[in-house]
Formats: sequence, structure tokens, C-alpha cells
Amino acid sequence: MSGSQTQTPNARLGSLRALVVVIALGCVVIDYALKQLVIANIDPAQPIPLLGDFLMFTLTYNSGAAFSMGTGMTVGLAVFACLALLFVTIWLIPRVRYRSWAIMTGLLWAGIAGNLADRLFRPPGPFQGEVVDFISLKYFAVFNFADICITAAAVLLIWLMLFRPQTAPTHREAPPSDVEAPADDAETPAEAETPAGDTETPAEAETTGA
Repeated sequence: MSGSQTQTPNARLGSLRALVVVIALGCVVIDYALKQLVIANIDPAQPIPLLGDFLMFTLTYNSGAAFSMGTGMTVGLAVFACLALLFVTIWLIPRVRYRSWAIMTGLLWAGIAGNLADRLFRPPGPFQGEVVDFISLKYFAVFNFADICITAAAVLLIWLMLFRPQTAPTHREAPPSDVEAPADDAETPAEAETPAGDTETPAEAETTGA
């Protein structure tokens, strides 16, 4: 019998939440490390070309939303990010029942938290901090790793809603006996087989001659 079949509902929920935490914190650490690396090594006036001028590393400070949009709305965006992070933490994570949703939720949490940390802790001050962007894509925008996490989460969310709508989180944690094994993790139980030796018709009793 496989591990996924013997795992209890509570253990399954715990492993899914652990997956969310690992993805979320791991991506936040990567985002922060990349931003610090860029700040320490790239001059804003001297971008580093990767694919000519089509793709470059360039240090910019963004007071707006993802992909350098909505500049001048720093405080409002910071408040909105706080509310969004609370929603994901309090409402969405407890309702995750499938690995694909755990991955999406972890990426979304990391993307929101990565940029929110900049707004709270970078100059000029709390709720007014500017987000560090460093990936420049010609004809598009300048963005960072947290923006990539948000975009990946959005793409995965659309895919799940279109092709796996039955997996969507709709309720808070059910009693352990009511939690079903996730469809993308579950294995089809083997049908019970009747032992070959038991399929024969019992022999009729023979009458013993005197």
C-alpha cells in the first residue's frame, strides 16, 4: 500500500500547508537576496545587457505596483498588499486541499510579501518604501522576482479554474473523516481479487457404500 493511501487526512493537510510555507518563504528569501545583490553590484546608470537591449539587468526603484505600474500610489498599494496577504494567510491557506493549489498559494504569498517588504522597510519610510526592480524587458517593463512569482501564481490560478474547477478551495477545514484525498495525488485503489483457490464449487458429499 502506498504512502498516499496510508496518510491520514490531518497529515495530508499538514504536508500541504508545509509545502505552502516552504515555497512562500523560499521565494521571499530568493527575492530579497537578488535585490540585495543587485543593489550592491549594479549602478542604476549602467545597466548590464544579457540579450542586447532586449533583456537587461538594471537597478530601478519603483513606487508603483508590479511591473512599474501605478507609480505615485505607494501608500494605497502598501495597504492593499497588507489586506491581500492577510486574505491569503487567513482564508486561502486553510482551505487548500490539493498540491497544485498549495504551489499556487505559496507563489502568490511570496510575490505579495516580497514587494510588501520593500514598501514597509526600504526608504523613504514605512508604507512609502520603493520596490527594487532589476529585470528589464524591452517593450514591456522593469520587474523583479516577486513579480515573477505573482505572474506564475496568476497563470496557475487561471489554469486551475479552467481545467480543475472541482479542486477550488470553497470551505474551511472539514472534519478529518470528510477530507478526501486530492485528485492529483490519489491513486486508484486496486480492486479486491478473489483467490483462485476459493473459486471452485464445493464438491457434493458422496454417499459411502455399505
